[in-house]
Amino acid sequence: MDEAVKIVNDIKNGQIKPIYFLMGEEAYYIDKIADYIEQNVLTEDEKGFNQTVLYGRDVTIEDIIGTAKRFPMMADRQVIIVKEAQDLSRTIEQIERYTENPVPTSVLVFCYKYKTIDKRKKFTKNIEKLGVLFESKKLYENQVGDWINRVLKSKGYGIEPKATAMLVEFLGTDLSKINNELEKLQIVLPKQSTITAIDIEDNIGFSKDFNVFELRKAIGERNQLKAYQIVHYFSENPKENPILMVTALIFGYFQQLLQYHGLKDKSSKNVAAALKISPYFTKDYELAARNFPMKKVSVAIAKLREMDVKSKGVGANSLPLNDLYREMLIALFN
Repeated sequence: MDEAVKIVNDIKNGQIKPIYFLMGEEAYYIDKIADYIEQNVLTEDEKGFNQTVLYGRDVTIEDIIGTAKRFPMMADRQVIIVKEAQDLSRTIEQIERYTENPVPTSVLVFCYKYKTIDKRKKFTKNIEKLGVLFESKKLYENQVGDWINRVLKSKGYGIEPKATAMLVEFLGTDLSKINNELEKLQIVLPKQSTITAIDIEDNIGFSKDFNVFELRKAIGERNQLKAYQIVHYFSENPKENPILMVTALIFGYFQQLLQYHGLKDKSSKNVAAALKISPYFTKDYELAARNFPMKKVSVAIAKLREMDVKSKGVGANSLPLNDLYREMLIALFN
């Protein structure tokens, strides 16, 4: 995110603000900015007396303000980082008076994760005026692939589209989780490597042939043999492939197909934007839409709702997993 990069670059250039309020659904950038401040604003010698890490569940706003009003010892400034600040959501507005006149020798950082504050509040306006108010927004699924490519390119790596799809399929849009897995790959693979689906399978544990991504593709192609092979693998490995997750992702896939049928402009660019997928996969949806006309998609969605109920043990009479999956595929391929 360009805004996060700018904040870090400003700090590098000595433009350090007295207060940083980092909020939003995506924790990754909040952690990155806070970690940079924690590691770089003070020298190692200064940190002992002048760097304080607090946790929202353990302190009050009064505690935070009291700490921020102290003067630094043998340093130009002190740093106070409030982690898990969202635990202070009921009292956070009490910071308002401090934000009107923050102590210039203190750098007060709030890590307010998974939530946001109304920017029309007086204290948020104060922070925007005198400090930094940063909102870290969740990326859409079709944006995560580009993010993965940028991160890896900056570190001297490349990645195949299928490998990217596998990461997004299994880890969703949680950038922190994805980054952790990318760091594992960077430990075992030399720089200038291009990460492949096989690398993902060998080092992270996702099967390149037996995963939900491949199941959706097999269903879209009406490749019944492959689809049955994959669900058999799922039934043999239920912990790695929980049925509730599988049915939810297949359900989401057919919702996207329904959306595809409703599009007037079916160009690759428009489909990718509307369905929030990588343009690399629009051809797969085009084929699936031919194999599943709108009426069949509607029937499939209804059947998947039934499957979801049965997978939760309602009206299924404890059917074995393999039988539940087979019942799902029979309904989808009819």
